[in-house]
Amino acid sequence: MTTTDPLLTTDVDTGDSPHYLRALTEMADERTVVAGAAIYTNNGIKLVEKGARIDSRLYDRLVQHKLREPIDKHLTIDNPVTVEALIATGQELAAQDVLVNLLAEAIGSAVRLLAPLRTLQLPGPVACKLTVMRDKRPELYQHGLRMMMVAVFLGLKTGMPERDCATLAAAALLHDLGVLHMDPAWNDPDFKAVGVQRKHLVAHPITGMLMVRDTNAYPKAAETAVLEHHERMDGSGYPRGLAGADISPMGRILLLAEVVAGFYEKYEDMPAQRLSLVLRLNHRKFPAALVVHILPLLQEEVARESALMPLGDDAPRQAELLADAFIKWDELKTALPPPVLKAMAPSSAFAFADARLMALQKALVEAGSHPQHQADLMVQLQGDAIGLAEVALVGREALFQLQSVLNACHRRWPELDKRATPGDAAVANWCDWAVERL
Repeated sequence: MTTTDPLLTTDVDTGDSPHYLRALTEMADERTVVAGAAIYTNNGIKLVEKGARIDSRLYDRLVQHKLREPIDKHLTIDNPVTVEALIATGQELAAQDVLVNLLAEAIGSAVRLLAPLRTLQLPGPVACKLTVMRDKRPELYQHGLRMMMVAVFLGLKTGMPERDCATLAAAALLHDLGVLHMDPAWNDPDFKAVGVQRKHLVAHPITGMLMVRDTNAYPKAAETAVLEHHERMDGSGYPRGLAGADISPMGRILLLAEVVAGFYEKYEDMPAQRLSLVLRLNHRKFPAALVVHILPLLQEEVARESALMPLGDDAPRQAELLADAFIKWDELKTALPPPVLKAMAPSSAFAFADARLMALQKALVEAGSHPQHQADLMVQLQGDAIGLAEVALVGREALFQLQSVLNACHRRWPELDKRATPGDAAVANWCDWAVERL
């Protein structure tokens, strides 16, 4: 497929955002942060003298101006994040974290997962950003370390040389630097992104890549992997919609490691079972050569998790919602005259939605969980709490994918509501239905 450099098509502001400045200056209230050099605006106005103490009282002044350079190029920080501090936190995770324990047992020890950190370069601006993460966004800091260990595990399992593992570890650890510039409301699981907020989400891999590039400390492969950590093998990811071999080897590792770490962070109940189902149901989205190293680790955990409270009570409602969504789309599609369907451009919103919904139905059929079959299946599973819980988890993931189709349509075709063509009208009507029901 032909791709376009996102830096040429996406309006990404790489300056210090109000969210980052807020977090940094609040951190500076709790530890000594000093300007190692004078800080100037883009227009040459001196905002902060060399040697001045930074704290939250400076926030209003800083946020009103565009700075000549990122502020963390000019700061010295008391007790910043160091390689030793990263390794110590990684060791704590290895002692307490279920996922890291699984990885460490499978690879021999946590020491191997943390070894690439020992050669990690930490320029001042990177150490500053990581320190802001550690102090003000600890969940993001731990996510980077957890994902780094998943990525190194996958690198080692695929025979990656030690030098490349160090590059991979840097990319994984720093992959979410762009999130520091986003609204912390993203931490709220009930937060729903719309409009410009969704644009910021799609842009954060680009922002992160540019920050890594700006350090001049890491190989090009690390920059590329950071940019690609939300891509998907079937082309449904972002920011560039790359597919298959167009995604770099390290990018493929990061996109899977992000999902693996994310499930163990998001779900307290049955994360292994949920993750196993998602990887099997979405096998076209993730690199099969890497997934084979994750699925066996989940099997023993799935057996342990089965003793937890099942979610089977949700299965009938989910099956009904899925069936209604597919029926609604078929009604809208059938209402279009054959000549209109035949003339539909492959790049249209209609073609995109149709392909995604057809692919989801095919995946559900392959998983034995299409809503047309679930009524009989649930009769057979009466009394089987584990089986019903698995059906419910498949349904939950399928509904999440429906939401993803809805989000992608709104993101890629912002003029959809104008219903300029019959195809656009069909997609807009389905999206309106989905917003109301999902």
